[in-house]
Amino acid sequence: MKLSAAYRLAATILHGFDEYRSRFKQITADARRRFRDAAWREAQQASAERIDLYDEKVEETLDRLQRTFEEEELTNCECWREAKTHYAELIAQRLDYELAETFFNSLFCSIFHHRHIRNDWVFVYSSRSAAAHHSGITLTRTRRVEGDWVGALRWALAEAPLDTPFEDLERDTRLGANFLDDHLPAAILDADDAEVELLKSVFYRNKGAYLVGRIRGAGEQVPLVLPVLHGEHQAASEGLHLDTLIIEPQEVSIIFSFTRAYFQVDAQVPGEFVDFLQELMPDKPEGELYSAIGFYKHGKTEFFRGLNRQVAKREDKFIIAPGVRGMVMAVFVLPSYRTVFKIIKDRFDPTKDMSRDNVREKYYLVKRHDRVGRMADTQEFSNFIARADHFAPECLEELLEVAPSTVQLRDDKVIIKHCYTERMMTPLNLYLEQCDEQETHAVLKDYGNAIKQLAAANIFPGDMLLKNFGVTRHGRVVFYDYDEICYLTECNFRKIPEPMYPEQELADEPWYSVGPNDIFPEEFGPFLFADRRLRQLFYELHPELFDADYWQGLKQAILDGRVIDVYPYRNKQRFVTDGHSLIY
Repeated sequence: MKLSAAYRLAATILHGFDEYRSRFKQITADARRRFRDAAWREAQQASAERIDLYDEKVEETLDRLQRTFEEEELTNCECWREAKTHYAELIAQRLDYELAETFFNSLFCSIFHHRHIRNDWVFVYSSRSAAAHHSGITLTRTRRVEGDWVGALRWALAEAPLDTPFEDLERDTRLGANFLDDHLPAAILDADDAEVELLKSVFYRNKGAYLVGRIRGAGEQVPLVLPVLHGEHQAASEGLHLDTLIIEPQEVSIIFSFTRAYFQVDAQVPGEFVDFLQELMPDKPEGELYSAIGFYKHGKTEFFRGLNRQVAKREDKFIIAPGVRGMVMAVFVLPSYRTVFKIIKDRFDPTKDMSRDNVREKYYLVKRHDRVGRMADTQEFSNFIARADHFAPECLEELLEVAPSTVQLRDDKVIIKHCYTERMMTPLNLYLEQCDEQETHAVLKDYGNAIKQLAAANIFPGDMLLKNFGVTRHGRVVFYDYDEICYLTECNFRKIPEPMYPEQELADEPWYSVGPNDIFPEEFGPFLFADRRLRQLFYELHPELFDADYWQGLKQAILDGRVIDVYPYRNKQRFVTDGHSLIY
């Protein structure tokens, strides 16, 4: 029997998805070996490869479709309507059906250039939104505590599928039990029914392996994250150690933040895996959790669905984002959805010597790079469409004025050809205007730490002005303006030469040569802070940032191949070495 074009279309797309999932699983599964061997550079490369993989497989599948089908078949929406029905039947029993739906959507958008997005032809809403069935697969392992917290932690660590032994398991479990004794709610600590439940899969990222789950008892629960690292010199032969214990929901949320690289973890049933994580972090959007475990395209799908639901409530309208207007980007927000939308302007400020393509390259760099908790992840949208009355009039007027090639008004619809979305944050310059003395000290300390951690990840922000950093709901400082970002190793950090005579220092032009990549850290103070009080406090907190030697040393360490540690939790939380013992 001859199969219909619609069925063959669905089957071809599913074949492409299977190829994507197979390679995705291979890269993810090999994280265990990379951690065992302390292959940190390879881990960075694998992370970037896995991000690139999705678009590569969409392109390969698109090429296959264009070689197999006539153009009139591929551009016939009725054919796609039937193909969607067949595809839903083909994936009905799959454990990763929601990812398969997103892959189908990606092929449709590639054919139709992100137009005609209707649930008739693509999965605007999930095929199982009404009644998703449970797989019956057990994703977690559980142990009753029975008053023995040392034993429970020994089980948690020793039974984890790690291929390297612990350097001193008894020491680590004793330290962990002492920590729980001091910090766990008494009701859980003393509960007869207390138990530890952990996901069977290990979460790998950078130099760490994370065991993730929860502690339950007396009708209460707290999340539990056990970060496991190699020895002090990061050599595979030194043995593993438990670096700390995380049980605060806010701290766990930071570990899974939108500002960090995606975990490599075997999520056998992605939807149920995310459901479990959301029980630990109920305030974390579902889309962010999908992204956190590597499914960033489906994270985008969930974001879009959530945005549609929020816009339909008509609680508020899109407005221009508060703060200083950008020189490269026009930024607007839907306040109730904690998201900013960024559009590349048609014309940049004269001081910005770059093109639209340059800007897009910078954003792609950030997508693939380790964000070390200090750069916001972005989602990229093409042909974003909303009703004109969903925009405040002054917002729509400004967008049409600064980006007419990107933003168009067609009847009652606003069509935005290209934009980025990011999580909403309070601009650092505005945050500082509202701070008391203690908050100012804390946020300036974290601002300096953000710059240092970006540098450790081989990122120089370029434009480090306060307005280009934001403060998250957890009080962390995050960089979000990427148009001048570059690799630290591309910069030439210099000290300002001494003037040969007093008149040189008073001249309008510098008395020394300045190359295109030259950076003079001594100049950072007046550039970053017009307020002398803030400038002095920042200098006291981070004097090394004004020293060219500090930057040159970081640059050389990176050039020497060193992968510098940046932990997703505070140093004071770590079990640190003190002679032969560890303290917290």
